[in-house]
Amino acid sequence: MKQMRPETEAELAELVAGLKEPVRIAGGGTRGVTGPDTELNVSGLSGITLYEPGALTLVAKAGTPLAEIEAALDAEGQQLAFEPMDHRALLGTSGDPTIGGVVAANVSGPRRIQAGACRDFLLGVRFVDGRGQVVKNGGRVMKNVTGYDLVKLMAGSWGTLGVLTEVSLKVLPKPEAVATLVWEDRGWTATSKLFCDALCSPFEVNGAARLPECGGKPSRTVLRIEGFEQSVKYRVGKLLELFAEMKPDQVVTDPVENAGIWREVRDIEPFADKPGNVWKTSVKPTDMVRVASDNNPNRVVGWGGGLIWTLAPEGEDLRAALCDVQGHSTLVRAAPEEMQTLGRFQPENAALLALTQGIRARFDPRSVFNPGLMG
Repeated sequence: MKQMRPETEAELAELVAGLKEPVRIAGGGTRGVTGPDTELNVSGLSGITLYEPGALTLVAKAGTPLAEIEAALDAEGQQLAFEPMDHRALLGTSGDPTIGGVVAANVSGPRRIQAGACRDFLLGVRFVDGRGQVVKNGGRVMKNVTGYDLVKLMAGSWGTLGVLTEVSLKVLPKPEAVATLVWEDRGWTATSKLFCDALCSPFEVNGAARLPECGGKPSRTVLRIEGFEQSVKYRVGKLLELFAEMKPDQVVTDPVENAGIWREVRDIEPFADKPGNVWKTSVKPTDMVRVASDNNPNRVVGWGGGLIWTLAPEGEDLRAALCDVQGHSTLVRAAPEEMQTLGRFQPENAALLALTQGIRARFDPRSVFNPGLMG
């Protein structure tokens, strides 16, 4: 494998302008993306360039390790509200996740149902397009834009439109207290009711998930409440009243234990040491029962039923099995040959494919960035 590792944005732009063959964009290399033999690695573009805790704003180069950013925020009692997943245990990869990789894949964890996704906290981007030109969009404050909203467009583009060099993010204070209501061994219908009732309540539940039976623990349906201590106590009390006829088995208030529960959900830990393919399916929360109530117990559910992770046998095409359910499935973990055959992402319909191909042609006219990754 050939690797190019620029140390500056200018060097990156020069390299891209002179490309004679397609490249695979990489940062920490934690997501197992395959592609061309030549890797364009941006981990050399690293460092926090601006952090203003009072303005809740952070700017960092794309190759900055996520751990470095989280440590800087933690020192000021702040956090990335969108709770990005760490893929390493699930995918068996190494390296250090980078903030550019998080943004490029729009990596968003359990808190998304209340706080929003990574793209919702992205204020500005700098990137190099397929011609080798440096493009800047957005800034350091939320504002309306006209034309292409490149900030949102780059989030989730997986490096197919350009190579991120710098991102600006809005951050939030860490909550003072956290509590998790836990129900054990509840079926899918009961879990769906818990999710619907909790998320339709005014009590600001910001995590609603279900973990399968694993490691001697029963299956668990969990709801999270965060905020000021008195507010959390009040809202927990109200939820206990709401669920008086279906009381939780426990209410977890210990911060360490809470962190462990939601790390299991965030990083899909129950599947980390199990063989098989891993699929991520997005559906309407009300379709959760329809998708999950089969004979496969290996499912981690998040976002109040809207995100379903499935551990499936190798060779099984989950998209075909769910062809009558509105939504889309991403193949997150599989052998390279299966990833090639089935495709990582849900195939697009003709109209959407024409639109996305037109956008890619605008930003990467030579098709040098991650060709074939997104169809």
